[in-house]
Amino acid sequence: MKQYETGRILFATITCVILLSVISGCNPEPPKPNFLFILVDDLGWTDVGFNNPETFYETPNIDRLASEGMRFTQGYAACPVCSPTRASIMTGKYPARLNTTDYFGAPQPETVGTHWTRNKPLLPAKYEDRMPLEEITLAEALKETGYATFFAGKWHLGPEGFWPENQGFDINIGGCERGGPYGGNRYFSPYENPRIADGPEGEHLPDRLATETVKFIQEHMDQPFLAYLSFYSVHTPLMTREDLQVKYEKKSEKAPGDAWGEEGDRKVRLVQNHTVYAGMVEAMDQAVGKVLRFLQESGLEENTVVFFMSDNGGLSTSEGHPTSNVPLRAGKGWLYEGGIREPMVVKWPGNTSPGSTCTVPVISTDFYPTILEMAGIALKPEQHLDGISFIHQLKGERRTEERAIFWHYPHYGNQGGSPGAAIRKGDYKLIEFFEENRPVELYNITEDIGEQKNLADSLPDIRDRMLEMLNTWQVEVEARFPTPNPAY
Repeated sequence: MKQYETGRILFATITCVILLSVISGCNPEPPKPNFLFILVDDLGWTDVGFNNPETFYETPNIDRLASEGMRFTQGYAACPVCSPTRASIMTGKYPARLNTTDYFGAPQPETVGTHWTRNKPLLPAKYEDRMPLEEITLAEALKETGYATFFAGKWHLGPEGFWPENQGFDINIGGCERGGPYGGNRYFSPYENPRIADGPEGEHLPDRLATETVKFIQEHMDQPFLAYLSFYSVHTPLMTREDLQVKYEKKSEKAPGDAWGEEGDRKVRLVQNHTVYAGMVEAMDQAVGKVLRFLQESGLEENTVVFFMSDNGGLSTSEGHPTSNVPLRAGKGWLYEGGIREPMVVKWPGNTSPGSTCTVPVISTDFYPTILEMAGIALKPEQHLDGISFIHQLKGERRTEERAIFWHYPHYGNQGGSPGAAIRKGDYKLIEFFEENRPVELYNITEDIGEQKNLADSLPDIRDRMLEMLNTWQVEVEARFPTPNPAY
């Protein structure tokens, strides 16, 4: 009898194992999603059709992406200049926490004597000019779980030894310490870039980067991938293809003429009509279209999450003043909305409703935890201390809690901005300037998107409460500050 019971139990166990195997075979684990992250350099919030139907530039591929995914009307970069925002995406941490608060290559306090800011009231805060290797980057986190990782385009996160291949990317095409395409014929081959082979003479860089991205995806269709397409466009130097320049010169004949305003001691462009810049925007859009078409034609579209973002606001107060961010105030290098509010789209097939809109503020630190959660990777808060997943927003779930987001830019921007910091919570945004005797500014962003009515004196309770929150955060992240300039 004992032997019979043992045999019966053994038979039942084997049967259960077989049944579980059959069930498991019928319901295999869903494949991990692929990720295509598209980052554009210096693209303004109103440079794209999905935010500005009256834009002078033509962005049909990006607009189509917005119609297929979710548009974020209040997507923010973590800094009004490039390197800090790029580091925030890779680490999920605020630039102030990493002390990567200015573009890499900007003057340090000890080198400002040769810079145009040498006679300013403040010396800039000392910043770290490379993204630390100790940080577990987004690419490293995905690679640990079997993702193939690819980077193409602008890196600008440190010298050799700190390039994409040192920070979790299997392949690096064009990523080095440069902030722009400054070698060779710049946006046209020969590029003289240490991480991209020259193509045929006259080959256009945006198209080449798109082609390399397609090639990588084609070669890694059998495993999950992160393809990070980081355009050098539309950063200076201002140059485009001849056919596009001719197109927009003709279009400009019916466009409004130049109009200018003032922002501090700089003039600011108020109208979009720059023909070369327009060509740069469209060439970038065409390159985006090339990659999106391949996803569709290859059958990968339904399992690929696409992100689209810019690293800072449009360039409107300096270096050719190529674009206007109106109705936003100022542009790149400024803590006003024109410098930090970005065109942002996420397409997550099967989860985001096509053509949907999110009005909740999110910031570039949030990409890291969002992507890890999409990939089913356990979130480790120490890896992305300042990022918060916005998956619930992508799924259309309503959340009522308000969250504060922060900026800390203790430098004089090449575009005219002054050292300062900012906080946004709910309808209100406060800007603290670090120069002595310069008062804080408070705006109701919901009612005054152009930041024209300073409410600091009329709403002292809100002003003081937000300033205290900002200062408490600065202590928490051990933010560095500028110091008085003895040469002033």
